[in-house]
Amino acid sequence: QVLDFGWPDMHTPALEKICSICKAMDTWLNTTPHNVVVLHNKGNRGRLGVVVAAYMHYSNISASADQALDRFAMKRFYEDKVVPVGQPSQKRYIHYFSGLLSGSIKMNNKPLFLHHVIMHGIPNFESKGGCRPFLKIYQAMQPVYTSGI
Repeated sequence: QVLDFGWPDMHTPALEKICSICKAMDTWLNTTPHNVVVLHNKGNRGRLGVVVAAYMHYSNISASADQALDRFAMKRFYEDKVVPVGQPSQKRYIHYFSGLLSGSIKMNNKPLFLHHVIMHGIPNFESKGGCRPFLKIYQAMQPVYTSGI
């Protein structure tokens, strides 16, 4: 059985997608003790790290003795092969997902409106000083607006 849960490189998946991935992995692993999950990633290791870290949080909710051993193996793999989760948004989404599972964070289904962006100070990204910022806004993983540079 092959499932494709891909999302664009250098992006964090929507929380709903993380939930779907974890549920699919858990269902498959609990179907029979012989089932395994193989994760394949064409992008950077941070994307794989998001999935592994999210599933470690997810599986912690209903951990049996066998699952505790599996979690230990996953933790070792995660620390040895995947870390660091690259993008700050990837780290943030792992914390969001953990908060959802613990009940400390609730999903907000109300639409959000971006009215303005304020930058305090000018970051020094170029060798001569300064930067040329632009803004790209995504909705459902699709770019809906890109400002000029």
